[in-house]
Amino acid sequence: MTTAEILKKVRRIEIKTKGLSNHIFAGEYHSTFKGRGMSFCEVREYQPGDDVKFIDWNVTARFSHPFVKVFEEERELVVMLLVDISSSSLFGTQKQLKRELITELSAVLSFSATTNNDMVGVIFFSDKIEKYIPPKKGKGHILRIIRELVALEPTNNGGTDVRVALEFLNNVLKKRSITFLLSDFVSTPYEQALQLAARKHDLVGIHIYDKYDMELPPAGLIQVMDAETKEMLWIDTDDKGVRTQYAAAFDKKYKYCMQTFRKSGGSLLHVRTDQDYVKILQTYFKGR
Repeated sequence: MTTAEILKKVRRIEIKTKGLSNHIFAGEYHSTFKGRGMSFCEVREYQPGDDVKFIDWNVTARFSHPFVKVFEEERELVVMLLVDISSSSLFGTQKQLKRELITELSAVLSFSATTNNDMVGVIFFSDKIEKYIPPKKGKGHILRIIRELVALEPTNNGGTDVRVALEFLNNVLKKRSITFLLSDFVSTPYEQALQLAARKHDLVGIHIYDKYDMELPPAGLIQVMDAETKEMLWIDTDDKGVRTQYAAAFDKKYKYCMQTFRKSGGSLLHVRTDQDYVKILQTYFKGR
């Protein structure tokens, strides 16, 4: 893709996603996440009606009557996007590629965050960390993120390892953040890293998949290539057993993803490439 083509695509994505974030998501984003970041302010004497869970027991013991910790809303939050750019994201048979959907969702979330004066950072990953953009504010920063979303390619075979991205997040970001993990989750196990990240951050997974990730169409004998291993093989898609095995492999990863997020306390959304992600995001924001 030439520089001119990249800039044209960036501009098209900016127009579409900025409009969505301004007119649809800004209010929902604000009401969902503002106030979730709290910082310690002071200790004062307990007053009737105060929540007992905020009692400072050390100070209370020192003065022999109850004191509570007072917190204030942090005026700016940090939004982190963990973006899967592995080779399997370059698949899509319906409305768009998984990578294109991930790009649009990331742009919408970025513009929604910057509208609320929050900082946005990105961790691009495949089976390793491909690029890290530290959190910053401003339209220029968001446009840089979109350019990378459009143009950045995975190195080597570009497999998927969600664990690598989560461990990097846990190491590099000390402050609590709102973290969106956008991936097709075609990954090796990542349960422990997800649990650690969900304890530290407000974690939202967005599972991106295509209709034909779920099932094979009966199209006879076809040659296919594994996007991540580059292995070529012939598959008889008219064979019911082959289609059943294919569907079972997707279902196994799907259930593992759901169970892992449920155990960790994180949130998980599912968005198919031919679905309206606007409605899915709005429902999630309002449900929070």
